Amino acid sequence: MTQKVAVITGGATGIGRSTAMLLASKGIKVVISGRREAAGQKAVEEIRARGGDAAFIAVDVDREAHVRRLIEFAVEKFGRLDLAVNNAGISNETKTIGDSDPAKFQAMLQTNVMGVYLCMKYEIQEMLKNGGGSIVNLASIAGLNGIPYAGPYAATKHAVVGLTKSGALDYATQNIRINAVAPGAIKTDIIAGSISQGQYDEATISGMHPMVRMGDPEEIARGIAWLLSDEASFVTGHVLNIDGGFQAK
Repeated sequence: MTQKVAVITGGATGIGRSTAMLLASKGIKVVISGRREAAGQKAVEEIRARGGDAAFIAVDVDREAHVRRLIEFAVEKFGRLDLAVNNAGISNETKTIGDSDPAKFQAMLQTNVMGVYLCMKYEIQEMLKNGGGSIVNLASIAGLNGIPYAGPYAATKHAVVGLTKSGALDYATQNIRINAVAPGAIKTDIIAGSISQGQYDEATISGMHPMVRMGDPEEIARGIAWLLSDEASFVTGHVLNIDGGFQAK
């Protein structure tokens, strides 16, 4: 994978950041995008300090002009686009559907669904120029199951699965593989936010998983890196569960 170029949305923190670090360690040139410029620049500095090559651009993935500029920036900076990780996502409420706020649901739709759609659209257009590529979208166990107090979020992640599988079929003969990962509860800002809102605590979340713990971002990053790599050359349209056994129940 040396000399390939990857774009990672939401790459300044959590799973995105861990993925950026891992890909850069493999010699991949990484473009990190996100809303948090200070955190993004810090991630870039750390990658460079370790001998890797990276750049950051501030992007709001639910704005088409921003996404188009992200892909243009990657090509201007590193000459091509081979890999993409559509990781940016939000979860802004933990309530039952009857008590939920439509405005918050709309915000999740814009980031989690339109954001992935727009990124796929422009990533695919650029990858076709290079003869192919590999994309991994971030779904969730909430994209495969119902989750209490998270109906709107679960709906957005189900949509990510649909985009992943449909896109994989669209480009299966054009050397573009499109897959997703479905993490269980991972130690990220989203989970910390759910805990702070009082609907869950760490013990309850850990107990939902047969391994009785939450996952680390690095564990998800390793699965993403495999799906992106040529080792997964016959894998497309797949949702890889990395969930401590959650789906096995």
